[in-house]
Amino acid sequence: MSIALPERLQHLRRLDTTAIVFLALVVVLVLSAILVATVGRNLFSPGSIRDILTGMSVLGFVAIGQTLVILGGSLDLSVPYVVSLTSLIAAQTMNGSAGMVLPGVLLALVVAAVIGLANGLIVTVLNVHGFVTTLGVGLMLKGYLDTNYQGTAGSVPWAFQLFGATGVGPVPVSTIVMLALAGLVAFVLARSSFGHHLYAVGGSSEVARLSGVRTRRPLIWAHVLCSVFAGLAGLLLASRLGVGSPTVGVQGGYDLLSIAAVVLGGTLLAGGRGTIWGTIGGVAIFAVLDNLMSVLQVNPFLKDVVRGAVIVIAVAIYSRRRLIARRERFTRSGEAAPVPADVTTAGGSR
Repeated sequence: MSIALPERLQHLRRLDTTAIVFLALVVVLVLSAILVATVGRNLFSPGSIRDILTGMSVLGFVAIGQTLVILGGSLDLSVPYVVSLTSLIAAQTMNGSAGMVLPGVLLALVVAAVIGLANGLIVTVLNVHGFVTTLGVGLMLKGYLDTNYQGTAGSVPWAFQLFGATGVGPVPVSTIVMLALAGLVAFVLARSSFGHHLYAVGGSSEVARLSGVRTRRPLIWAHVLCSVFAGLAGLLLASRLGVGSPTVGVQGGYDLLSIAAVVLGGTLLAGGRGTIWGTIGGVAIFAVLDNLMSVLQVNPFLKDVVRGAVIVIAVAIYSRRRLIARRERFTRSGEAAPVPADVTTAGGSR
């Protein structure tokens, strides 16, 4: 028995961070179900499931894009303003006309892509850190929104509102689209040269350059895709609200929440390691906790306290596992010991 226990602990340490995130999600679901039951509610009722999945959709879109830039060693603080701007562009272009849905969607996504391209070029060509770059671009977008909009604008036709209002059973269509795009991005990261190069640049830009990788291209594309996914979130919010809003992105706090979901999902802020599915697991944990606190009527200000505590605990666990992994690379006899899979593999599931 004294030998079996350390072996089991070593096996747990070798679990991929994505697996740990989903194990944590199961624990959160079980505890939440128990707490919700104390007030006579059922966490797994169709209505509760719909609420949780609906809460995942918008943050999920933004977090997928945020994962890409963080994997490349950057980040994006301009996403809440991109969300607001694209909701306004779509609503004003559509202006209640079903025939203008496609032009409105395309124009909103093109503008988002241009903003992402600007972010990427500033980061890579001018060598300005992603934090400073996207903070500056975000402030410029904020100034434009504050100057030109005093409130909601435009209108979304009913045909487009169905995107945010319909579902298959308790599963919203928006969540299905978000998960499908997450699967597509995960496949691209695992199977394409873009994904491999992005992980390499995030791990060490200099080593990637010396290895023959064009370090600018994957990071530029990551920023473009990040803004496009923020644009998708803006389209979804416009669909749900029926109008465009200059403050909907900031009110949602999608910049810090998306970064938090990425970190909770096991992606390193320094870049080079992480998975899309880990991020989706982090988004799901936040959605379940938000639903739980809403049912229990917890003070809204305490929600951020709970989110912050969850992030700190998660990062502490990941840091502890990496520290233990380093210590166990060599045995007491001096012989090399097996290194856990999540340490030897830079990209997790790559």
